[in-house]
Amino acid sequence: MIISDNEMKSCLSGMIGSPHTWLGIHSLGEKRGWVVRAIDTQACKVSVVSKDKQTVILLRKVDKGGFFEVKIESLEPFSSYTFLSQYEDTEYEWVDPYSFTPYFLAQDLYSFNQGVDRRPHEKLGAIPVTHQGVSGVSFVVWAPSAKSIHLTGDFNLWNPLNLPMRSLGSSGCRELFVPFAKIGDKYKYRVLGADNVLREKTDPYAFRFEPPTGNASIIEDRSPLNIFTPKETQTAVNQPISVYEMHLGSWKYEKNENRPLSYIELSRTLPAYLEKMNFSHVELLPPSEYPYGASWGYQVTGYYAPTHRYGTPEEFAILVQSIQKVGVGVLIDWVPAHFPADEFALSCFDGTSLYEHQDPKQGRHAEWGTMCYNYGRAEVRSFLIGSAISWLERFGVNGYRVDAVASMLYLDYGRKDGEWIPNNKGGNYNLEAIEFLKQFNQSVHEEFPSVLSIAEESTAFPQITQPPSVGGLGFDFKWNMGWMHDTLDYFSSPWDRSNCHDKLTFGAMYQFSENFVQAFSHDEVVHGKGSLINKMNLNEQTSRMANLRSLFALQWTWPGKKTLFMGCEFGQCKEWDFEAPLDWALLDFPLHAGLQQLVSDLNKLYCEHPTWASADHQADKFQWVDCHDNAGQTLSFLKFGDQPEDTLLIACNFSDQIRHRDWGCPHPGNWQVVLDTDAPDYGGHGDSGASNFISFNECRDGQPCGLSFSVSRWSVRILGLKR
Repeated sequence: MIISDNEMKSCLSGMIGSPHTWLGIHSLGEKRGWVVRAIDTQACKVSVVSKDKQTVILLRKVDKGGFFEVKIESLEPFSSYTFLSQYEDTEYEWVDPYSFTPYFLAQDLYSFNQGVDRRPHEKLGAIPVTHQGVSGVSFVVWAPSAKSIHLTGDFNLWNPLNLPMRSLGSSGCRELFVPFAKIGDKYKYRVLGADNVLREKTDPYAFRFEPPTGNASIIEDRSPLNIFTPKETQTAVNQPISVYEMHLGSWKYEKNENRPLSYIELSRTLPAYLEKMNFSHVELLPPSEYPYGASWGYQVTGYYAPTHRYGTPEEFAILVQSIQKVGVGVLIDWVPAHFPADEFALSCFDGTSLYEHQDPKQGRHAEWGTMCYNYGRAEVRSFLIGSAISWLERFGVNGYRVDAVASMLYLDYGRKDGEWIPNNKGGNYNLEAIEFLKQFNQSVHEEFPSVLSIAEESTAFPQITQPPSVGGLGFDFKWNMGWMHDTLDYFSSPWDRSNCHDKLTFGAMYQFSENFVQAFSHDEVVHGKGSLINKMNLNEQTSRMANLRSLFALQWTWPGKKTLFMGCEFGQCKEWDFEAPLDWALLDFPLHAGLQQLVSDLNKLYCEHPTWASADHQADKFQWVDCHDNAGQTLSFLKFGDQPEDTLLIACNFSDQIRHRDWGCPHPGNWQVVLDTDAPDYGGHGDSGASNFISFNECRDGQPCGLSFSVSRWSVRILGLKR
């Protein structure tokens, strides 16, 4: 075991894949004694100390870079030892990392390398463990093309060279058990890439990060933080699902300090608000770690860690649990479509395009300047699916809204001719991404059957919400982007509604082709698009508010689940600003307080009605009464229940005149108004008059009976049979 100068240099540089071969204690052969070696680039002296402290032997500095060595003539090695490093003004005793076998072996990473490991974070990353009777941290990082990797962190005073990592062979991973590392220590990987560029990288599997500009990973306890177990519910398509979408940092501010609320402060206020508003779920814009505030979390650098901005992972878990305790589910935005090009994170991780495609026609997002994942690489699939599973197990979240699915499905998304590479069949589908999404949905649903999976997908790609077993992608729901755009176009053109009536009715042609969510999200109130209330394009505030009330009533009564972005529920006038809180002072004005009350009541009716939600995706439960009244700008339809008394008649008047007419109804009897958006409680005038009606036995609108009643201008009335 004589070491050459080149081997010493390789240990110091980390270029050797097995530093344990040379470092630590090694036999020199039968009856020739032992050699002890250590690296400490900053030490003046290094000694080896026996377990009983009775023997202290000074090592010789054999390389000015900080390589120390001593030969021990004893025929018996130390059963246990430490090193004592002496510096100019202090000394430090440490257990030798190179005296330990690997905590994880290459065979432990087989499923990770095959792309089927749903819990790679149980092996990769910084995992506190007890190994060979010693407490420490196992570090494993995937970087198959790296020439060397050193660990550096609080635990070695950020020494860049004294902790080279060992290769785990064909797994492409490097590992090191560090006995003096502990929970709370910051660390990074110092990676010499295949391109000979040295980069300091954060841990892709880190469970916690420090703020920029440091961006270091932090060793974290990996135990589950939220033991809350959601009770089993009925099939997702039959549930009432009304989602409050929100950005944690701009919902409310701490007034005295002019800053966003922390996770703990949110846990004291948000659950009560969601309960008051009767939402079934809250959806958090990506809570994963991200460096650039203006990305709102959509450019993720820490897929396993809640952002540091509002507190610790433990405090994020408290927020999740506090929301669930009032009966509201927690959904998070999850971003497997792309990642930022920041050098400290995933980009060019080992000096090659490891997580991303090498060719920019595949590997760089044309619109956002971010990197596109290489879903054909097995380890990338394991990494992403592991991220999804970890949020379910660690924090107990109830599901995902998967961002930018369309950009994943199409190779030519946002690209011009010549800027993309066809698949092996010559088409524009990203076949690898399609298989990844199927695998993702199958994985989470097999592990957690009650978890929701919602796709933000803006095209007509088929079978988004069909199970993989029949060729679908396996999502539970899909945002209905077509309906959203058509409906907002209609409401934004009050002077031309008679000529664009089809924008309200066309959606029924495809409404039941997928399990849709009718969503007015953050995307509709940013980047110069203005607020929802200002999209109504009317001069008077009372008129704009009346239109917004009718829009929400249409959204809630239209088939499909519901999503509404924060601030819209009370008519925020300004466009959403991620750096400022919502304008809660508007609730001092009756029109805004009335709109908020309407949304709460719509949610309450939707969630408590016996069949309203269960019929969301049943075509035979929806029927037009009159969809042709473009001149009168009215629209009417039925939502059938299991019993006649469950049936709802929705009559909409989107004109600026009160409309009195006969409306067809399917059942005879006494009908009453369940909700009227023009009611004074909501800021309306109550101009529709009576709210109880008896049907007459004459056919109207193709229905066997009729009802005669008025609907105020710019308002919606929901009627049901008296029980």
